[in-house]
Amino acid sequence: MDENQPVAQVRRIELIDALRGLSIILVLAYHCGYDLYLFGLVPERVMYHPLLNVLQPIFAGVFILLAGVSSRFSRDNLRRGLLMLGCSAAVTGATYLMGYPVWFGILHLLAASTLVFWLLEKLKITAIAVPALAFLALFFDIGHFPPPMGSADYFPLTPWIFLFFAGTYMGILIKEGKFPGWFYDTHIPALPFVGRHTLIIYMLHQPVLYGVVWVIARLAGG
Repeated sequence: MDENQPVAQVRRIELIDALRGLSIILVLAYHCGYDLYLFGLVPERVMYHPLLNVLQPIFAGVFILLAGVSSRFSRDNLRRGLLMLGCSAAVTGATYLMGYPVWFGILHLLAASTLVFWLLEKLKITAIAVPALAFLALFFDIGHFPPPMGSADYFPLTPWIFLFFAGTYMGILIKEGKFPGWFYDTHIPALPFVGRHTLIIYMLHQPVLYGVVWVIARLAGG
């Protein structure tokens, strides 16, 4: 990126879109494996392999961090947060009907975090938001609430919201052009396109994957 070019003139940063695209692909792969496990097509030792147990929160963490970064580039975080909130409610409804409800999954977390960020921005107190929330989390030990009963996926606000807010502060540095030039100039094929449509992909992938795996299970079962 030209050092004299105002950051505001930078339309999109492809590397951020590409990382978001890679993250959603990894989420899809994990959910595909989970569906295969539900139908008995993948053994438990594979789905709950120690390596996968380590990698899964890392993939999710990158996705959450990037969502925080993106909030700094969004023109309307209220609309964005409400849209994700509506989509997360649809996810809960659909998964409930499928027999393994998601009461507060990663999309619920991102919706809530985005709306909290929007509110704090309106109140102009984001500078103290992270330390204040961290203190409350430690004082009330709210990071250790058990997941809702029967929830197939669970991403509580604490500690994950702190990673989201770390992304919002990273977004400030990115917008100010403080990252190395290659960060702004890197071009990666295909992945940025996927990264620009993560919400649509997230909403559509599970019904499609579930349907495909259901068909495979029926065929495998004769």
